[in-house]
Amino acid sequence: MKTIVITGSTRGIGFGLAEAFLAMGCSVMVSGRTQEAVDRAVADLTSRYSKEQVLGAACDVTNFAQVEMLWMEAKNRFGKVDIWINNAGLANKINEFWKVPETELFSVVNTNLVGAMNGAKVAMQGMLEQGFGSIYNMEGMGSDGRRMVPGLAPYGMTKAGLAYFTDAMVEEAAGTPVLVGAIRPGMVATDMITSQYKGREADWARVRRIMNILSDRVETVAPELAQKILANNKTGIRIKRGNPFRMMGRFLMAPFRKREVFS
Repeated sequence: MKTIVITGSTRGIGFGLAEAFLAMGCSVMVSGRTQEAVDRAVADLTSRYSKEQVLGAACDVTNFAQVEMLWMEAKNRFGKVDIWINNAGLANKINEFWKVPETELFSVVNTNLVGAMNGAKVAMQGMLEQGFGSIYNMEGMGSDGRRMVPGLAPYGMTKAGLAYFTDAMVEEAAGTPVLVGAIRPGMVATDMITSQYKGREADWARVRRIMNILSDRVETVAPELAQKILANNKTGIRIKRGNPFRMMGRFLMAPFRKREVFS
């Protein structure tokens, strides 16, 4: 049975992955910034899965000591950590870069970059000591260096930087028993997307149709990603979801079939 630690897993794709891994017989450590969110997620999961499989802890990934504690709690409870997923992330609200508040910039950059580095460092040290393990960074829009979305410069920049960090980690971990990779889930219908348009309802109404074509629900995406993660045994792999032919088919059928994933 694999043990997985997922940062930022009290909602969204992180919570979906936690549930998918549990359904596949794994043990999962869920975490979020507040104890209230963690307690809510644990209660939800343990209503459907064994309490022996689930552990939760509040963790601010920008705080290295808290990330270390996350590792220790998982290791003490389950005896090992097979997979560590740096999923915790924030997106800025859609806005021109120079209009994004300083506090928001600070939160996005620190959570998405410093948080991932903290997680990777803690997991790498622990996995080298135990002699095995896999680390995955949750990449996203900006990671491939091609797609630019006006208004999301801070978020896209952090994901581009995370892709560089992942590649650097792969090189530096070569020859060790630790696999390093990334996850690119594609467009997933979560509140991270809708929150970007808070206060800009007209803009959301304008892009909602295209978002519904491009996006999939968490419950569709997460099981497929979890299965690929568990099956992977090579370092440097980016676990991807998305099929250009499927997307093309959706656009062709859009005039005839209404698709609603943001409900």
